Amino acid sequence: LCSGGEQSLRLFQFREDGFLVLEHFFTAEECDSMRNQIQRIVSEMEVPPHCRTEFSTKEEEQLQAQGSSDYFLTSGDKIRFFFEKGVLDERGNFLIPKEKSISKIGHALHAHDPVFKQITHSSKVQELGRKLGLERPVVVQSMYIFKQPGIGGEVTPHQDATFLHTQPLGRILGFWIALEDATRENGCLWFIPGSHTSGITRRMVRAASGTSTCVEFVGSEPTYDNSQFIPLPISKGGLILIHGEVVHKSELNSSESSRHAFTFHVMEAKDTSWSKENWLQPTPELPFPSLYT
Repeated sequence: LCSGGEQSLRLFQFREDGFLVLEHFFTAEECDSMRNQIQRIVSEMEVPPHCRTEFSTKEEEQLQAQGSSDYFLTSGDKIRFFFEKGVLDERGNFLIPKEKSISKIGHALHAHDPVFKQITHSSKVQELGRKLGLERPVVVQSMYIFKQPGIGGEVTPHQDATFLHTQPLGRILGFWIALEDATRENGCLWFIPGSHTSGITRRMVRAASGTSTCVEFVGSEPTYDNSQFIPLPISKGGLILIHGEVVHKSELNSSESSRHAFTFHVMEAKDTSWSKENWLQPTPELPFPSLYT
């Protein structure tokens, strides 16, 4: 990866900023194998009409669309499909080709698909985990994100620990892999450097049974100063490490090119408890698998 001295400098940078860009971490071939595999999965996708959940990051719509939907809540140990807004008519039929309508596929590609499993547990990733000092890392979720041309929705500023809460904090780490060049035009990630040091202000929790939504937000998201965000364009094969509490976002993709990414989250399980209130829960069928094989 890089020399010892350079490496410790990089890790220092990660602790300072809350993110780290590692260009060309994966090869073009590895990226293409993931893209080809997802194409196969999408071509075989049969979406029951009642499951045609629109994915949205605006809080209200999130509560409505995801909250009223068991499909989302029970996707932690399955491969499931979530769509962009406005791609389905009121009867749940596609208004545009289905491969252009999908927003993301989650949340257990790492467990159920051989290509994504191999990437998640690749020796490079395991070696990086050890360099980061992770003792008992487990994989909690994975997602393939499409960021479709022209319609790939914005992802509003957030912290991953809002959705994946642990005691203590600081135990969640995101691995974000660019499967195509991510540019300012097609919706690369933006970060507020150093914003991972003051905890979290909002949590998404499972709602009490009998309420109309399955999840609810506790606390509120502060208004962030837009001028504090810096863009992180990255080329195909690059990896961005994301601290669970760093504030990040991405803009709408208004370009003609997609911005495919594969991302997974790891928790340091040593001396850590996973919140029983998180939307995502390990199941008897899929306990969180160890990152190290």
